[in-house]
Amino acid sequence: MLLQFRLAYVAPESRVVGAGDLVDEPKKVALHYLRGYFILDFFVVLPLPQVMILLVIPKFVGLSSANYAKNLLRATVLLQYVPRIIRFVPLLDGQSANGFIFESAWANFVINLLMFVLAGHVVGSCWYLFGLQRVNQCLRDACYKSTIPYCDTFIDCGRGSWQSGVNRQQWFNDANSTACFNTGNDATFQYGIYEQAVLLTTESSAVKRYIYSLFWGFQQISTLAGNLVPSYFAWEVLFTMAIIGLGLLLFALLIGNMQNFLQALGRRRLEMQLRRRDVEKWMSHRRLPEDLRRRVRRAERFTWAATQGVNEEELLSNLPEDIQRDIRRHFFRFLNKVRLFTLMDLPILDAICDKLRQNLYISGSDILYQGGPVEKMVFIVRGKLESISADGSKAPLHEGDVCGEELLTWYLEHSSVNRDGGKVRFHGMRLVAIRTVRCLTNVEAFVLRASDLEEVTSQFARFLRNPRVQGAIRYESPYWRTIAASRIQVAWRYRKRRLSEQLTIERVILSRVSRHSK
Repeated sequence: MLLQFRLAYVAPESRVVGAGDLVDEPKKVALHYLRGYFILDFFVVLPLPQVMILLVIPKFVGLSSANYAKNLLRATVLLQYVPRIIRFVPLLDGQSANGFIFESAWANFVINLLMFVLAGHVVGSCWYLFGLQRVNQCLRDACYKSTIPYCDTFIDCGRGSWQSGVNRQQWFNDANSTACFNTGNDATFQYGIYEQAVLLTTESSAVKRYIYSLFWGFQQISTLAGNLVPSYFAWEVLFTMAIIGLGLLLFALLIGNMQNFLQALGRRRLEMQLRRRDVEKWMSHRRLPEDLRRRVRRAERFTWAATQGVNEEELLSNLPEDIQRDIRRHFFRFLNKVRLFTLMDLPILDAICDKLRQNLYISGSDILYQGGPVEKMVFIVRGKLESISADGSKAPLHEGDVCGEELLTWYLEHSSVNRDGGKVRFHGMRLVAIRTVRCLTNVEAFVLRASDLEEVTSQFARFLRNPRVQGAIRYESPYWRTIAASRIQVAWRYRKRRLSEQLTIERVILSRVSRHSK
């Protein structure tokens, strides 16, 4: 439980786009665990058996019925195993409690094996306790047939006051009581599957009794109780049937999970290996330098981790248009964080969302570079970037920011409409970047290409030329803020230079006047 308070998790709401956000803030992790399985885990770790032994049984049950106390203790232990199994079941699907998938066949096999061991522990413990119950029943039957007074006080340890040593010695030498520990063919009491448990009760070492009980449970689950021959006692027969059913269930889960897991993992690994082989062949054919090859491999790994090998565009293209539109609205809810899009109507947002395409950049990549063409607008979903101006000044960019927004203003300023309503294109003109936008971390973003942006601006030119929209673009944009700051600095420096020049001229004039007056 202490580990769960520090164990990071992937936020479910962030899995909509990309690989998801890993939440590692201690406060958020603690709140997530408190709202989740904290109560269930707290119930599991409670020392209920110890509380029953030390407090409940002596106070409410007393020392008069050890058999009833054992039944109560057994019910308490089994009750605590129900939530433990609930917490353990997701691991059978190859998934941890925080949503991470075990991508190793060995890890999945170990999880299923641990489930077998846990079931063997429960079955072995119940077998030992049921064996004690049968021995207790045999001794009670022997006491009922015997003429020894107070013989029932010698069955339950600590019950009542100790009687005379003569009675105890008579009970120890009684043929019926000693026959309860005879498990041979001439035994008067049929123990069935509990014969070994009867012999185990005579062992003084608790470790030896536990290890053998664990071995017995694990063996019977693995062999589906194939070597067990129960007696005619109804509960013994039902217990044997429960062992067979549990063994079949666990065996089917193990085989089924491993088969499905290996098939799915093998298919994904095959796709990854084929893709990696093709990329390596292409890089070798083109004789790429080693540094560039490393960057290509990093980009391939990041792309595969973010998309899980699924082509989303191909998947969406096979769906009806209304479903595609709703899915894109769900994907692009992050656009509401950009002030520009809060001013837009739903048709304009749908037109933009239809043109957006997901793109991934690795750390160190340049989305824009100084002197290069600006061919896209990039909407940042996740990651950190920096905008480096020509003078070396840097501005941070993060989730919800946009880079390349100058392309939108450029299209609005360099386009017009002729008399026929057609668009006039200026051939050979393109926008040149005056800054460099570099990724500080791996970045997930959506891109609006220049051709798609040109189509959107021509379709909604009246809205985009609105002064409010233009003001939102310039106010929220780091690009326009940097330009405004640099122009203010240039104007301020020019103003300071003019003032200094005027001051110098005034001083020269004053010195000349003073000289002339003398």
